[in-house]
Amino acid sequence: MVDEIKNFLSLNLFSGLLKLHSYLFLCKMGEMSSFQLGVIGALFLSVAASVSIVICNKALMSNLRFPFATTLTSWHLMVTFCTLHAAQRFNLFENKSIDMKTVMLFGILNGVSIGLLNLSLGFNSIGFYQMTKLAIIPFTVLLETIFLKKHFSQNIKMSLFLLLVGVGIASVTDLQLNFVGTILSLLAIATTCVGQILTNTIQKRLNVSSTQLLYQSAPFQAAILFVSGPLVDQFLTKQNVFAYKYSPLVLAFIILSCIISVFVNFSTFLVIGKTSPVTYQVLGHLKTCLVLTFGYTLLHDPFTDRNIVGILIAIFGMGLYSYFCTQENKKKQADPLVSQMKEKDATPFLAIEKEGHEVKKSDKDSLV
Repeated sequence: MVDEIKNFLSLNLFSGLLKLHSYLFLCKMGEMSSFQLGVIGALFLSVAASVSIVICNKALMSNLRFPFATTLTSWHLMVTFCTLHAAQRFNLFENKSIDMKTVMLFGILNGVSIGLLNLSLGFNSIGFYQMTKLAIIPFTVLLETIFLKKHFSQNIKMSLFLLLVGVGIASVTDLQLNFVGTILSLLAIATTCVGQILTNTIQKRLNVSSTQLLYQSAPFQAAILFVSGPLVDQFLTKQNVFAYKYSPLVLAFIILSCIISVFVNFSTFLVIGKTSPVTYQVLGHLKTCLVLTFGYTLLHDPFTDRNIVGILIAIFGMGLYSYFCTQENKKKQADPLVSQMKEKDATPFLAIEKEGHEVKKSDKDSLV
């Protein structure tokens, strides 16, 4: 009976999630603006690209024994920048100048957060690392409440709590604490939260697109990881990335991973810019559930009753989060005065939001 439940969940989870969100958001397709359709595309691109790169990197690191995650990320960002530079040269998007200090600090912050997350994984157990990732949502809510004066309703907080409990049950196993690992985890949480909040804030306040922001910040992210990546990887793996023997198969998977990363990086900035940092984290935990399911289906990873219960609770929490966000946005749209006086509580998967509400500023504006 348990095996039947596992098979049913693994084969139907993805389509079930799509039906759930279709019911919540797409029932009025004819009323959707081009902005909302853009959000849908960004969300699907983010999920597809992220799940694809996880599977690709798992094959690269687990099966082909290429353990240099931080250095690989620097290559991802360099390929992303080169791709965007080529696109800009062909006039596929318009480059918009942003204050150099803002872009530099933003890029360095994001690069540091990636390195700290990898160090956190190296110094902690996998279970504690998963708890670190789960902690990003409540810390983001806390920072946005304190510094951006955003208000999150009790319904939103309850749905996020259910989501985190579900993902925790499904993915967290052992919890082993140590002082250095805990400090690194706290720094990783702080830099990740601030970086994602800035990703949203810079796009909205300086009126730049996700492509323009990624194009200008990617070189700084790539530079700091290109310098620190080999050192971090050597410290964690006791191996030198430059002494590694690259077979044609390893090179092929590295190239594939870099190509997929272009879509991952682009969709990350796109989703955060069009929705919110909290919604992006919720989407990230949806990806975790999908990766667990695909891991069982495609790679025959262990899939226990605990995984099933956790995923179902997480899906329920995601559904509640999306439903409550949609209902609250409808109330605000029905009362324009309230909508103008209060910022939105949180942004659902299909944020009902108008680009015209963005604050217009000059190209050279700075947030730093």
